[in-house]
Amino acid sequence: MNKKSAFFLLALAVIITSSVVMTADLFSYTQQTGNYINLLSIQEGTLPILVPPSYHGWTAECLLDDSPSSGWASEKGKVNDNRFVFELIASAEIESFEFDSAAIDSEGAGAKDVLVEISDTSPDMGYETVLRATLAPRADGQKFAAVKKVRGRFVRLTLLNNHGSAKYTELFSFRGYGVKPAVPSPLENVSGTYATNYKDFHVLQQGTALTGCYEYKEGILDGVIEGRLMKITWSETGEQSGPAVMVFAPDGQSFKGYWWYRGNERNVPNGSWTGKKASTEVGGCPHWAGSVGGELKKKLSSEGRARVYGILFDLDSAVIRPESRPVLEEMVSLLRSEPGWKLMIEGHTDSTGTAAYNQNLSEKRAAAVKDYLTAAGIPAERLQTVGYGATRPVADNATEAGRAQNRRVELVKQ
Repeated sequence: MNKKSAFFLLALAVIITSSVVMTADLFSYTQQTGNYINLLSIQEGTLPILVPPSYHGWTAECLLDDSPSSGWASEKGKVNDNRFVFELIASAEIESFEFDSAAIDSEGAGAKDVLVEISDTSPDMGYETVLRATLAPRADGQKFAAVKKVRGRFVRLTLLNNHGSAKYTELFSFRGYGVKPAVPSPLENVSGTYATNYKDFHVLQQGTALTGCYEYKEGILDGVIEGRLMKITWSETGEQSGPAVMVFAPDGQSFKGYWWYRGNERNVPNGSWTGKKASTEVGGCPHWAGSVGGELKKKLSSEGRARVYGILFDLDSAVIRPESRPVLEEMVSLLRSEPGWKLMIEGHTDSTGTAAYNQNLSEKRAAAVKDYLTAAGIPAERLQTVGYGATRPVADNATEAGRAQNRRVELVKQ
């Protein structure tokens, strides 16, 4: 146990000094390969809400981080009947489950007999059994089909026993695959100031786009909100940055989430982020321009390039969805305020789908953004477009946190 726990504690010591947040998507779309994904992932907004006591540093989040190298372990001596409840972002049907246990530390500690149940009623009742299975003692990728399809929002996992250890029960990943559910009904505008474990966050929602700042190391955030799920990128002085995923409570007054350093998305989150709404006033920070348009202008002026999030499209098309209008209008206002500027509009996708498909879609969507701007009165000769498909990623396409950062438009000052 000491090897893994020492590594995790070292990671915690590092992350205490940092902050929160991940990117979201301009090109938020489902490609022709479909929406069959791991629903039991932190990066899809799934959170542990009931967990058994665990060995220090081996938390339930490690079961949901998509990594076979980080795991959960019971407290010493509690090897039977360890029960977890995980909450999905929205009701869904899980068609198959997968477990990892190759990396267990203690002989015989791998989880053996497991029970999976699903409820759409509450975390405490209404469960139906969807899987009973026996796991191999040391193996990753152990897959089982659900014995029945049950739509629900709460997934209860019980590790009934292990392979003989009297000290610990361990499991390294728990995945559940199904079709991604429709985006839940949106909350009212989440703009405001939130008291968090990383000082105050000032968040402005414009359509589906989020922008804001936080009062630590000149932190800046931008991204999108999808129903109750925030996908954000955070950045700080010293060139530290990365993604984060946060889930709002149904009333929109509080949230809980996790964040990663850039490049670490395949591993256990570097930290958690919780917040509670303190005011509907957004407030601000000296280092934040105060709006999507303000941040775009600041970055284009200083760096010549800026990323845009919050422009959404219909499925597999270049038709811009109505909720994208606030961000596009910010771009119109920016170009009117700087009549001498000429911009290249770049389209970027994640790696889902074929290269040819991604290339074509990125070109069409960049062109759609240009069409909106010219229809609003911006001269066409001030705008050029190009699509790069998935050829210029800014994060790891192996995770949803990384893919969300890669789905974007970038503006380049000419």
